Amino acid sequence: MAPQSKTLGAIVINITRTTDFELIVRLNKPIHELHAFMYPQYFREYHFEAIRDSFKKLVKDNSFVFLLLEDENESFGYAWVELRNYSETVFTKARQALFVHQISIVNDQKRRGHGTELIKHIYDIAREQGIETVELDFCANNEVAKNFYSKQGFSGYREFVCKRV
Repeated sequence: MAPQSKTLGAIVINITRTTDFELIVRLNKPIHELHAFMYPQYFREYHFEAIRDSFKKLVKDNSFVFLLLEDENESFGYAWVELRNYSETVFTKARQALFVHQISIVNDQKRRGHGTELIKHIYDIAREQGIETVELDFCANNEVAKNFYSKQGFSGYREFVCKRV
């Protein structure tokens, strides 16, 4: 997929694929810290070196795509997407989907349409690959994410729930 540009006022925003894992780690910090704040029982505190080591391996895996959101001066967001191949079983049909693991945009760039542009780019990747479904999940009490994905037309077909015992 070719890099994509969009002009917002006098600023040109670019969306490109990246394997710069150290940049991804820095851009991951806002979303990781939000998850750790919302669900401290599940998420560890942000630790640059440990997360860097993990992303260093992930960028080498061809099933993952990392999209970088930037203007002329800085990178301010990213999306982490996975190509998933679901095998046919006696219960389910074989299919492919793009799974969005994360979209993270630095706080001072939120609510400017950047997340929408990333999602549109992900749809373009899916269409280019002949994939009909984009999947994702988000924390149940993250109302901002719930509202954003609802506006993007996402709807549930399964719900993951848990109970602490």
